[in-house]
Amino acid sequence: MQNQSAALLRVESLRKVFHSGAADVVALADVNLAVPAGEMVALVGPSGSGKSTLLHLLAALDTPTSGTVYFDGNSLGAFAERELENFRSQAGGFIWQRHQLLADFTAVENVAMPLLIRGNAAGEALRTAREWLGEVGLSNRVQHRAGELSGGEQQRVAIARALITQPKLLLADEPTGDLDEANTESIFELMQSLHHSHHLTSILATHNLSLARRADRVLVLEHGLLMPDDGTFAGRAAGRAASGNSSTLEGRG
Repeated sequence: MQNQSAALLRVESLRKVFHSGAADVVALADVNLAVPAGEMVALVGPSGSGKSTLLHLLAALDTPTSGTVYFDGNSLGAFAERELENFRSQAGGFIWQRHQLLADFTAVENVAMPLLIRGNAAGEALRTAREWLGEVGLSNRVQHRAGELSGGEQQRVAIARALITQPKLLLADEPTGDLDEANTESIFELMQSLHHSHHLTSILATHNLSLARRADRVLVLEHGLLMPDDGTFAGRAAGRAASGNSSTLEGRG
């Protein structure tokens, strides 16, 4: 069991219910989690299992129906709106599957955007963005517009944008889900390298089980419950694929 008192991120009895017509959809039933600083956690589960929902709650992009998310000992639920904005813009970085770049802006402008929104001087923000683009291997693509970049390059820009504020926590929602095998491998290796070199605490949702097993810990989210990987999820996923229900492997919930 993880030492909850030393956890950078801690979740207690987290529950999220969506109302759909006359029915309630329970996305998260009773999630408990403790992630110590410096750990990389992989989150797997079938499609619609609630992985994206959980990440959104951890990033304060959504609010739980009940339960509490603690970051560095502080309850996000007790934060005023300005404190939540500071948490989203400084303490946590978020990588989306579909990168969410501004197509008409250059790579350096996209990466600089979080600093510009915070009110940093444009020159400083752009200088820092160039440094980050160099760190993700895109020094030669600084002035290219997002629409001129390949899928792998766009995701590298998104990673730099997520980290430019130097967050402690990095959350990634299927960051390799739209990439081919070669780009999947290079992006994951980059994320691992940045995780260690910048002393991050990272939670990665993925449907790629081989990547997941390279994290420090693998957790499975199914039926609204979060549990340690006991090795059976891969077997059940393979069985679903063999029966022709391979869509459940994608885990984009």
